[in-house]
Amino acid sequence: LAATTGDPGPAAVQAVRQCDSPYLSCIIHYPKGQISEFQRRQMTTADSPMVTIVEFEGGGDDMDRPIKELLTEQHSSTAEEGDSDDRVLLCGVNSYNIGRPLMQMAHFFWAYLRVCEQLQTEPGELTLDIVVPAGALGNTTAAYMSKKMGLPLGKLCVGTNVNDITHRAIQSGKFHRSDEMKQTLSEAINIQVPYNFERVLYFLTDGDDALIRKWMAVMDATAQLDLEKRWLDQLQDQFESARITDDEMCLATRCAKETLNYIIDPHTAVAFAAADKFGYDAYAMGKSSIRDTAVAIIATASACKFEEAVTTALGVDGWNDYRGSVIFPKRANAYMAKTEKPPVEYKRRDGQILDEAQDEWKQRTLSLVRQ
Repeated sequence: LAATTGDPGPAAVQAVRQCDSPYLSCIIHYPKGQISEFQRRQMTTADSPMVTIVEFEGGGDDMDRPIKELLTEQHSSTAEEGDSDDRVLLCGVNSYNIGRPLMQMAHFFWAYLRVCEQLQTEPGELTLDIVVPAGALGNTTAAYMSKKMGLPLGKLCVGTNVNDITHRAIQSGKFHRSDEMKQTLSEAINIQVPYNFERVLYFLTDGDDALIRKWMAVMDATAQLDLEKRWLDQLQDQFESARITDDEMCLATRCAKETLNYIIDPHTAVAFAAADKFGYDAYAMGKSSIRDTAVAIIATASACKFEEAVTTALGVDGWNDYRGSVIFPKRANAYMAKTEKPPVEYKRRDGQILDEAQDEWKQRTLSLVRQ
């Protein structure tokens, strides 16, 4: 099971399709109008009876609660209780599955070793700062876990878009869900409550599970969590944050193209814009930097998936030049030529509150599982 505003859904679809096993299927949910056309086509053009795609009317993380409840109620997904032959085992492929940040840790070890090579420095002698675009905080958690294991990382810097709960939490200690999800060009990080913040706090408190359980109970009940000063101080000792608007993201895309001759996707552009705000020489222009540490900016996707964002930043001619260049992936054009299969639709009635809709969506997904 997955709910996706970016790459986890298409990646899961591709894995299940390639596996081609009667014992492995996937149900992938995406919010209507909140992923790029290319990413939608990566899912809706999959030719496999083991793949089910669902489009729901809601915000980017509105399917998280139904899926989380299904995962914690494994027994309800069995065809006949106690009949192991007919049992359906559920697994989430979003980064609330600890397997995701565990595997993503490899990115940071790899990046650290490559920077050491570039700077001709022995591993262990260099401290590396990290800048990452922040949505559900899976990559951020992976970086923090790597640092906890002993990787010599310095500041862990996160860039959010205007759905900025993580930025507000780091700046003020107020982890408060906003009233609405704002549309942005960096859709994959449109998150109102990043579920991996719980893991960040867990490692910040040295694994105080009782305290984390208490905090999350408050968050679940009120949609607000206020960190005490001592915990905010520790959070700010490890993390920095910046809030990036669409205009700043587009400027970062143009700067990367002009200075590095590199086309970046909108989420990577959020990280570039954040790095610039933090005072790093993000575009390698040789400008004076207030930072004296090496930095790695984590890129998250190919720009080929985000025609609207790239066109907004670089113009129609900029997109067309990119699409006609040798660096544009050949497989991307193939996806755009395929016929889409209509997704299953989860609608929300006029005036229906979110909790009611989520309960209905949960039951519909359970029915799809049992099919």
